[in-house]
Amino acid sequence: TVTDKKSHGQLSTFIAELDHGVKTLLGGYDETELNSADMIVLSPGVPLVEIEKMVSSNVEIIGELELAYRVLNMLECPPLILSITGTNGKTTATTLLGEILKRDRKNTLVAGNIGNAITTELLKFKIGEHGIESNIDIDLILLEVSSFQLETIERFRPYGSAILNIAPDHLDRYRDLTDYAEAKYRIFLNQNEEDFIVLNADCPKTYEIGQRFKHIGPQVYYFSSIKEVTGAYCINGVIHFNLPPGRVKINEDGREFNDLGLTINAKDLLLKGTHNIENVMAVALMALLSGCSFESIKETLTEFKGLHHRIEFVGEVDGVRYYDDSKGTNVDAVVRALESFSEPVILIAGGRDKDGDFNVLAETLKNNTRAVVLIGEAANKINAAINRPSITYMEDTMTDAVIRAKEVAQKGDVVLLSPACASFDMFKDYADRGRHFSDEVKRFMGDKVCGNE
Repeated sequence: TVTDKKSHGQLSTFIAELDHGVKTLLGGYDETELNSADMIVLSPGVPLVEIEKMVSSNVEIIGELELAYRVLNMLECPPLILSITGTNGKTTATTLLGEILKRDRKNTLVAGNIGNAITTELLKFKIGEHGIESNIDIDLILLEVSSFQLETIERFRPYGSAILNIAPDHLDRYRDLTDYAEAKYRIFLNQNEEDFIVLNADCPKTYEIGQRFKHIGPQVYYFSSIKEVTGAYCINGVIHFNLPPGRVKINEDGREFNDLGLTINAKDLLLKGTHNIENVMAVALMALLSGCSFESIKETLTEFKGLHHRIEFVGEVDGVRYYDDSKGTNVDAVVRALESFSEPVILIAGGRDKDGDFNVLAETLKNNTRAVVLIGEAANKINAAINRPSITYMEDTMTDAVIRAKEVAQKGDVVLLSPACASFDMFKDYADRGRHFSDEVKRFMGDKVCGNE
């Protein structure tokens, strides 16, 4: 049975893809039907507490991440699992680690919250005479996981995990930051002393969880951009590694190292900003602890250009550089994006509020912000929080916002789309929002080429 709050008309395309014989209950949840189930597999978008209120305690509720893990453990030799979560940076980090693992000639499947559900990947498996068999050769499964997915795990156990950072987000779903953090911490729920975890030593919420494992549980490694730690740290623009011997190697001949002067210079990275240095350190640590050679790690890190809609350079018009950071859907992400620039910034922000604390943004805007252009449902709330009437502009559309930013910008400035909000009030998703921004910028660039300005 498939059930959803949406109507048949809203879901007609998806319903057509279901096998014949699958029962559908649409337009709301039927409490009697839910309580008659042996198991409920919950979509991450549905809050667990909502369903728990409707069903008795003897009905098992899991998510697709847990379901996939149980299926994988039916294999004769289940692949090792690495998992990454965090408020910001997890897609970049997951993609980057996947590239390292593949370069190191490890057969790696990358899935999860990154865009392809792990349950979808299970379609590549088949039922054979000896049970579930894989049609593909897989050594490792690398998963990006969200707090929503982690709410419904029970047995899920990755070999290696990382929490990149924890900052206020999704507070329209969680009671407070502590409640949100506890959902993230579930990534370590079933890990033991044979496993490892990688944590941000500079983030209070992630450092806190590391202290819980100080004497028991998985091996804990940290990364830091301000101090020396066991793991990886960046001092004066150089990333250093400090690891116990026995688990990592310099190159393919398998030579082990502790801290033998292996370094990565931050200026050699194409990714810029402190937040990306943190991503790089976390990824490098996970790769080393998973047996990748330092050679493969360094080559991949220095070649990786980043992902779309994450402080992505769009183009330059009249000496003004335009950047698309549409994936910056919370306040912390926007603060980190602004801190990546030393030039004066015209910030385009706004959208659907996720109960963000825009007062935090107000402090950052005092530094190098020339103007703020606001759009979307949260525009008035942001405007009240930042309280900078002399440099704030309210616009109705992305087109108007980009035009206003172009009018205000001076040669040498940066125009940055980094909304601090969800996109669903005006756009299909964050990528759609980013494309609209880029299209407007490219229209200006085209006008310059054609001599229309």
